[in-house]
Amino acid sequence: MTDNVDRVRDHYRATGLTERLKAALAVFGPEEQRLMPEQLAALDQFHTRGLAATAELARLAGITADMSVLDVGSGVGGPARFLAATCGCQVTGVDLSEPFVEAARYLTERTGLSGQVSFESGSALALPFDDGEFDAVLLQHVAMNIHDRTQLYREIRRVLKPGGRFATFDVVLNSGDPHYPVPWAPTPAESFLLTASATREAIEPAGFNALVWQDDTAPAKTWFAQLRASGPPPSPNLGVVMGPGMMDLAANLGRNLMEGRLGILTAVFEAVPGKS
Repeated sequence: MTDNVDRVRDHYRATGLTERLKAALAVFGPEEQRLMPEQLAALDQFHTRGLAATAELARLAGITADMSVLDVGSGVGGPARFLAATCGCQVTGVDLSEPFVEAARYLTERTGLSGQVSFESGSALALPFDDGEFDAVLLQHVAMNIHDRTQLYREIRRVLKPGGRFATFDVVLNSGDPHYPVPWAPTPAESFLLTASATREAIEPAGFNALVWQDDTAPAKTWFAQLRASGPPPSPNLGVVMGPGMMDLAANLGRNLMEGRLGILTAVFEAVPGKS
């Protein structure tokens, strides 16, 4: 298990990330200039369909201003900042990568959202939070990096209040072996994909009832087709975070979707009272 975690952590090591971000963001003005979360969307929404997917997941989960929200696998903090800015809620992010957490804090300061958004280093398999601390938990393009799904979903249930919402937006196995490398894994050794049905079978016994269950592969395919047609992405983009090869990794994910090897799942669950 430790070897699996170490391989994933190495993939997201991102040495010198905050300094790279400072240099890339100079295109928006001086360091003291406040940025809007939407300005960062090309580099801080590390998942298929970007900002639109985060907005849709928040809507399906019913995120409101009075909620305390946890973003598991928060990356450099894009979804957390977007939720705070648009929904008015308090958001905590947790990520295995310490450089990502450092960068997330820096970007949050630049957007003036540090009073609503905070970040912690930690594993999704041992979340550093109290039982029943959150009203909602989001998980976007994270589970495919985690081998022990049973423990992952138990931990998410543990930190949720009874009746709280768990919203997931993830890549699932469909038919055939995926082409690697992909954004979350250079090789199959870092990738732990499940089918959609196996994902549900892992989530519900942890103490959840499904409220929303939808296959979002078709809109993901459309999004990738539009990306190809539009040419190079705007700068700064995810290449700042993951390196210049990021666009090739994303293209491989698009290819896997187009060939039916992978799919995209959106689901929202309710934490069943009395079960954890």
